[in-house]
Formats: sequence, structure tokens, C-alpha cells
Amino acid sequence: MRFFEIVDRVLEYYPKADILLLEKAYVFAARVYHGRARLAGEPYLDHPLAVAGILAQMRLDEESIVSGLLHDAFEEGLIGLDEITEDFGAGVARIVEGVAKVTRLDFSSRKEQQAEYMRKMILALSPDVRVVLVKLADRLHDMRSFLHRCSKAQQNLARETLDIYSPLAARLGIDWIKLELENLAFKCLEPEEYREIFQGLAKTEEDRKRYIEEVKGILTAELEAHDLKGRVSGRSKHLYSIYLKMKRQNLDLQRVHDLIAFRIILDSVKSCYEALGLVHTLWEPVAGRFKDYIVKPKSNMYQSLHTTVIGPYGEKMEVQIRTEEMDRVANEGIAAHWMYKQRGNSEEKVAEHETQRFSWLRELLEWNQDWRDPRTLFLEEKAELYPDEVYVFTPRREVKSFPRGATPVDFAYDVHSEVGHRCVGARVNGKIVPLRYELQNGDTVEVLTAPNHHPSKDWLKFVKTSKALHRIRHWIKAEERERSVALGREICEREFRKKGLNFNNYINSPELLEVAKAFSLKSVNDLLASVGYHKISPIQMIGRLPSVLQEQEAEKEEAITFEKRKPAAHDDGIKVRGVDKVMIRMARCCNPLPGEPIVGYITRGRGITVHRASCKNLVRGDLERKIDVQWDSGGGKVYPVDIKVVYSGDKGMLATLNGILGSLDVKVLDLHIDSQGSDSNVCRFRIEVKDTQHLQRVLSVLRGEKGVYRVQRSME
Repeated sequence: MRFFEIVDRVLEYYPKADILLLEKAYVFAARVYHGRARLAGEPYLDHPLAVAGILAQMRLDEESIVSGLLHDAFEEGLIGLDEITEDFGAGVARIVEGVAKVTRLDFSSRKEQQAEYMRKMILALSPDVRVVLVKLADRLHDMRSFLHRCSKAQQNLARETLDIYSPLAARLGIDWIKLELENLAFKCLEPEEYREIFQGLAKTEEDRKRYIEEVKGILTAELEAHDLKGRVSGRSKHLYSIYLKMKRQNLDLQRVHDLIAFRIILDSVKSCYEALGLVHTLWEPVAGRFKDYIVKPKSNMYQSLHTTVIGPYGEKMEVQIRTEEMDRVANEGIAAHWMYKQRGNSEEKVAEHETQRFSWLRELLEWNQDWRDPRTLFLEEKAELYPDEVYVFTPRREVKSFPRGATPVDFAYDVHSEVGHRCVGARVNGKIVPLRYELQNGDTVEVLTAPNHHPSKDWLKFVKTSKALHRIRHWIKAEERERSVALGREICEREFRKKGLNFNNYINSPELLEVAKAFSLKSVNDLLASVGYHKISPIQMIGRLPSVLQEQEAEKEEAITFEKRKPAAHDDGIKVRGVDKVMIRMARCCNPLPGEPIVGYITRGRGITVHRASCKNLVRGDLERKIDVQWDSGGGKVYPVDIKVVYSGDKGMLATLNGILGSLDVKVLDLHIDSQGSDSNVCRFRIEVKDTQHLQRVLSVLRGEKGVYRVQRSME
């Protein structure tokens, strides 16, 4: 490519181009590259000229082409950014600097997700889209340069091209660059497979040419017969796409049948759908192979109708149908929108309705509605494709994505929660930075940790990722809870001791869990934490303990009848070993009866309370306050006991039950009925019996009565 050829090409699509700017850049490049050669021995100036030629082929503006001429000079330090700005303008300086940043990226991971992050990083690093386009032109010429040699380093370059730059070209909709990059990389990476497919296609080239001409003739005649203005072209699919299909479907070349694709270019969308109908009339369509990208364009603005049919001789063939404008966009992508429609001697910008059709482009660029030449499109607007994301490297060269404004703390928590908790600092690009430092695209981040370090509440003010926020809050909450549980336990031990209770006897008991549930808490630790937070007082806890409530109730009842009682050594038929003249009362919680094992419990100022030996409240009590007691066989006393009877709802059942109790020499002290509907009732009786044998006889008789469902002793 010679410089005057580049100038002629630019003037073809932009007659008012600043040719003096291009000449100035060429003279500078020729001077600084004079006498220098590339690795292969060719003059160094050949490369920037070739890059500029590719950019002119893409019909880009002067700033892009000047950047193509100067980008290597800046990367090698032959010209500074200030000098570029002064001599060639801020736009060129911005593009050249962006290309240098992209070139310095080190991509070593082969994971697909990492490749996607790298592509996004390249786009995010670009001050405007022209940075990516210049880099694509640079990479395309690099790939062309080692067409006949492929060292290990060049294989790495080819792999990077296939993983990074070919998909970037596809994303920007520049199909011809994508295809050429793929074929060049394929030839370098898989030379044997490339040669096999190339030679295999060469053997059948004449047959394919005849087939293409035959199908073109049929389609052209059919279009003319229906007054549709258009043209038909046919081509073999490119080698890399054939290779991928063979690999994906485990086929050899002879078994790949749809090697040829046809394209019908028409003058209107209406004609496209009419042509689709003609194609489907001529040949049978293959089910599931029709795609309408006109109604629903791809994200890179691509529009076309795709269908696969069984063509002549039973061969599958793909047919693409589109308008001239769609074809231009399909081949040139975003670059197609910097071309102008000529009307006489005046230039007009692309019509507003045309730009509105491409929502992706509106997201990509903040359009300046007043631009009238290619230079002004990017002078004021910054076209970042991913403005809300930042992409950084780990020390192992893996790429990670974060929201804009993320910090080393966000990075640390993304690595692992424990790394985040112990983060004390960070190195970014080899330099120590504060934890508040905002990560920039392309940064290499290394986290510094200390084993005894913990998160700070201040981190919540500057972290950006939800993961970091959640982990920090969770750690702080857990730490505060742990302190509150310890404090709550200390407070409870002190207050329980004041009440003459041993807190350790309650800590693992179901009784304390019931207290927690009474406060709508799930566990004893939740209860202790609430005490530590001063939301619940230990006095409230003690007041809700069932054993304490029952003891308080018994003490109140005992206080009412205290004057009527006379302390005796065997009050209520109980003997206390080694103790004389002490007040004795029966525990209301278990209502012990003669014949049952019993234990005495010394209460505060109320004498001895007698419990059944198996009473749960006695088990939780202080062992030092327990005392041996036994029944006194004499006296003929009676004792209260509670029973629960579930019986049918038949009329007269309650009278029957009362009659039975009377016949058994049982006095009913109290009863309470709960209706369960028309089918059954529950009656709680408080009766007086002589001993356990008397009680068992009562229960047995009641259970044998017709209409009684269930009888049991109630321990309230």
C-alpha cells in the first residue's frame, strides 16, 4: 500500500478530508521509521501504511488513519503524547493512547469467561470505538505478515486473535475482518486441518462453480419473472466455519454438504419477504433453519433473512436475503455509519430515522445530532461500550469484572471471604495504594492480608459490590452478637444469683428455650443476645420461667392459708427425716400422692415443698436444697389431683361422669369444660383421692365407661 493510494481511497468516500493532516502524519512516520525494519526484515514503514490502508478500506475519518500511521511510534517512545496532541490534535492522541493500552494487555488465560472479560476490558479501555477499529486493523496486518511462517510466539498471537479480536470484529459487525482473522489464525494454529480442507475444496472447486452458476441462474430468472430488482451471489463458506462444523458434528469433509451459501440482495424489505417465498416455492426448506433477523436484528445491527433449503441434486444450501443497506452493514458494521450519502455537490448526514433503527448503536455512542463530517462524531462524546464496569487483572493474569468505583476491598472479597476479612492493604500495578483506591481498567491487583485483622465499619462507606457489603455486614453482626451473648450471660448469672437461682442449671434446659420462644426468639443464644443488647431484662426472663411462676403461685396460695395451717412433723401425711415442726406443702406442679416416690425441697420462708421424685422442676432445682421425705401411713388424708377426661358430646355425659366419681368416694373440688364441637368435650376435674391406688381405680373405671375416649392424669 502506497500513501497516495490511501489518499485516493479517502477522497473517494470523503472529498473534504484534511489531506494535509494525512501528509503531515506520513512525513513524520517516514522520518522516524527510516532505516528501521520489522522482525521479518521488511521496512518498518510498511506496517503503519498497511494499517492506514485497512482503515481507509473501512472508510474511517482522517483521525483514525493518522492514528494508524502513528500508533507504533508512540508505543516505541518515538513520539510523546503531548507532541501528538500539539501536532495532530487531541482526537488522534486519545486514539493512539487507547491503542497502546490495549496492546499492553497480557492475555494468558484460555478460559472462555476470561476471554469475554478481556474483550470487554478492551472495549472499556477505549476512549472511543475507533481505538478498537485501529487495533483490529493493526492485528489484521500482523496476521497477514506471518502468513507463511508460524513460530511459537506467532501461534500465541493467533490464539489471542481467535479468542479476542475476531469476536470483537463480530461484535462490531465488521464481517470481512472477522472472517479473515479467523482463517489466518486457523491456518497458523491447525496447519494440517487447514491444508486438508483447502485441498479438499480445491478438488471440487469446478463442480461448486458450476453449481453456483446454475443456482444463480435459477434465482435470477425467478426474480425477473416476478419483477423483483436485485442481484444474486454465491460463495463457498470460509474454511474456519467448515472446520468448526466438522469438529462440532464429528464429520469429515466429504460428509459436510452445505458448503455453499447464496445471497440475494434486493432494493426493499418488502422484496426480501417476496424473494423468501419464491425460494421456498422452488426448493423444500429445512425445518428449524429459518431465522428472521430483519424483524429482530442481532445486537451488532446485523439484519437479514436466513433459510436453508434442499437445492438442486439434493444438496443443502443456505440462502441469505437482505437489502443493499443491510448488506453494507453486515460487512462493515459500525464503520458503515460513517459513510455519507451524496446528493449533488452537497453532503448530508445519515437520516435521523436510520440511526434510530439501531438501538445498539445508540447505546454504543452518544450521538451528536449536529455532526456533518467524520471528525466531529467523536470530538466531544466518549463512546465506552461498558461505562459501568471496570476490568482488572489478578497476579495470575486472570481478568475480573467489577462495578465502576470498586476498590481493593471489593477485589479481596471476590477472591474469598476470608481474604476480604483479613485485607490490610493492596498493591496495584506494583505500588501500595489505600483501600479506598478506585480500580481502573487494566490494573493488576494484589491483596495484602494479616491473620489477626478484621473488617471495619468504615469499609461499608466505600465498597461497591453486594458481595463485599453482605460479607462485611455479616461479620460485624456476628461479632456484635458474640459479644452480646457473652455480656447477656454475665448479666443473667449475676441476676439469677441474686434470686437464689443457679443460672447454669437453666442454660441448656427446655424451660429456658420456652422463655426464648415466649419472646418470639428462636434460641437461648438469641435470648442472651437480647439481654446483652438490653432489649430484655434478666428479671423478665426469671419471671417467665415456668418453675418460678409455679413456685410464686404456690407461695401466694400458701400465704392465704398460712394462718389456718399448723406446722407439724408430719403435716399432710409427710415425715421429714431429722427435722421436727416444719411447715410442709404439696407442690402444685406435680400433685404427689401417697405411694409415689417423693423428694422435699426447702423454699425461702415457706418450709418444705414436696414434689414427685420425677418432677421436672425438681430436677432443675439446687441440689443443696433437696431433702429426704417420706409418706406417713396414718391419718386417712385425701390429696388433690387433676385429671383430664375427653368424652362424647352426648347429652347427660357430664352427669354420668359425676355420678361415677361419687360412687368411687371421690370428691370433685373443681371442673372446667372445653367444648371440642358436637363430637367431643374435654373436662378437667380437680378431685380428692387417698393415694395412687385410689387414683388408678378412678382412672380405670372412667376409661371403661361408654362414651369416654381418653382419661389421663394432668400435670399442671
